[in-house]
Amino acid sequence: MDSRTHNSFQGLAIGMIPPIQQSKVSLTDSKPKLHGIKANLLIPGRGEPLKNACLIIHEKVITWVGPTSSLPPKYQSVPCVSVPVLMPGLWDVHTHFLGILSPAAGFDSLLSRSAALAGAIITRDLRNTLFAGFTSVRELAGYGGEISPAVDDGTIVGPHIYSAIAPISMTAGHGDIHNLPIGTVLDACAHGLPFAVCDGVPDCIKTVRLMIRRGAKCIKVCATGGVFSLLDSPTDTQFSPEELKAMVDEAARAKRVVAAHCHGKEGILAAINAGVKTIEHGSYLDEECIKLMLEKDVIYCPTASVQEGGSREADKLPPSTAKKILEVTAHARYAYRLAIKHGVKIALGTDQASSMPGYFNSHGVNGKEIWYAVKAGMTPSQAIEACTAISPETLGVHMAPKSGQLRVGFDADLIALDDNPLEDIGVLAEPDKITHVWKDGKLFKSPKGVE
Repeated sequence: MDSRTHNSFQGLAIGMIPPIQQSKVSLTDSKPKLHGIKANLLIPGRGEPLKNACLIIHEKVITWVGPTSSLPPKYQSVPCVSVPVLMPGLWDVHTHFLGILSPAAGFDSLLSRSAALAGAIITRDLRNTLFAGFTSVRELAGYGGEISPAVDDGTIVGPHIYSAIAPISMTAGHGDIHNLPIGTVLDACAHGLPFAVCDGVPDCIKTVRLMIRRGAKCIKVCATGGVFSLLDSPTDTQFSPEELKAMVDEAARAKRVVAAHCHGKEGILAAINAGVKTIEHGSYLDEECIKLMLEKDVIYCPTASVQEGGSREADKLPPSTAKKILEVTAHARYAYRLAIKHGVKIALGTDQASSMPGYFNSHGVNGKEIWYAVKAGMTPSQAIEACTAISPETLGVHMAPKSGQLRVGFDADLIALDDNPLEDIGVLAEPDKITHVWKDGKLFKSPKGVE
């Protein structure tokens, strides 16, 4: 666009639409850069809870934590709010922001409306997620990664988003859209659809690079078939060992780690041997898989919410999908208990993807995953650690933020409650029970109102 065209366009815009004065002023902007929170009980994310504690924040970072009785003199006059229970902001390490409103919609529905409309719908999902106490998410495919700059600059209210952008799938794999011509799918992938299809080592390497070009903070590959894809089985092994290894190695060159969608055992073993950092779902994992995961420090992300919720609502799903979800869930329950028993490192993710309020897979009730973790055999403190301190590790050492723990030098992402989740873990599954949410030291939710 030359200067004349630019000036003409600018003049037309000014003539038609009056300028909008945007204000960044909010209640949080008036708060001092140095402020504190006193709590009857402080749950640090990792380690023993602390009674009658105080935490001091300077701008976006925690600068002091300890007993209120030991508060240094320089912080004695810092303004503080008081809450019954304080803990780190929660993480959902497996979610999707797609703007899907219909429970019966398949992957092909993403092509029937614009990405702009999806983005508009997603703004509600982001807000609901944050207000449920989840200050950070790892998005393993969706539009959230490309929306995240608007969240970061305050235009949209939402959690920190660490996105893989798209699931990388082989042709006819879990991330392919089986009921559309392959040319249509590939064209849509090349023009912003949060999916990616590739075959062969060179194409797999290029696709990883394309995800990084689009802003991916981690890489997701589909190493087995799935439940909601049409033509494959969750036990199908997808991608060759050479393709998987090439994608892991290419991601590592850019300091990214790989999350592997896996249900079947053979696909799980192939992904671990290729060097992935996390196993997503892991429905058919057994002692052999667990031994290898422990050896290679692989994190397990079981996603019980989508499995259990899908099983309850199976009669509302297409028959082939219903059959798969019921079979997978039966195996996944055993796998989850087995992983806990053997001490596998676990991070919690929901696989939520629906923008329809009240659906089993809707955004904003992410805390139910913590309840399922306790039901599977974790203690409440273990489940909280799996949803806080362990979560950043799913991004690898180079991309992981200092988050998920109430420690000096860590991000000031925190939540407060009236009830003690160590006594009743179910309170974390109820957004209304989350009384306060701070992200980057700013208060976004409180009983007196929200930003």
